[in-house]
Amino acid sequence: MKRRSSEPKRRKRDAVETDGKKGKTVRRLLKALLIAALLVALLSVGMNCAVIFTSRDGFTKTDELDGRRYDCILVLGAGLTADGTPSSMLQERLDFAIDAYNTGCTDRLLMSGDHGSDDHDEVHAMKRYAAAHGVPENCILMDHAGFSTYESMYRARDIFGCKKILIVTQKYHLYRAIYDARRLGLEADGVASDKFIYHPLLIAKNNGREFLARCKDIIWCILQPEPTYLGEAIPIASDGSATED
Repeated sequence: MKRRSSEPKRRKRDAVETDGKKGKTVRRLLKALLIAALLVALLSVGMNCAVIFTSRDGFTKTDELDGRRYDCILVLGAGLTADGTPSSMLQERLDFAIDAYNTGCTDRLLMSGDHGSDDHDEVHAMKRYAAAHGVPENCILMDHAGFSTYESMYRARDIFGCKKILIVTQKYHLYRAIYDARRLGLEADGVASDKFIYHPLLIAKNNGREFLARCKDIIWCILQPEPTYLGEAIPIASDGSATED
């Protein structure tokens, strides 16, 4: 009587063991990726909390500015409409900045935005709007290379020589703006320019981008890289015409 070969059984057993090892490896990898993702998420939440809790004491209102003095009111760009006029969000910022200017807390407005091309000129649109609403043109300076919140604060310090500023932007953005300014050595307060009610999708989009931007700016404020452009100093007390291009 012939003995049955055990080779097929052994091969089957070896195959099962190999598949089992591969399965364990995949599970370990997935577990490691899940833990890494969780740690990144927790770190990101922690960084956002740090930005919010260290800057919220700088929030103020226009009716609380009596007796305060700033080197300037810094208005951050927020896009233009198709015809080159300020977007609704930027218009909102400008309206609050003009109200703050009229309290007498400063005699200078600094418009900081993207003037990266002739077709996209935020700062001149901002200046025209403020001038049309009663602010003297010689009191309005323009930062043509405010390509990001961090760069706007850096240039306010190094180009315009500001030491104490009042920032005007929407609440969701104001936390980071104050944080950046303070980490760069500026005394900074801010007015939250929230008047309009925006579409929920736009709100969600802005908050999502801001969540990531806060993490990025914490790193930038630690490393403090130079902005895209620097240049010659223009003291904030200069006539507004000094910033005409």
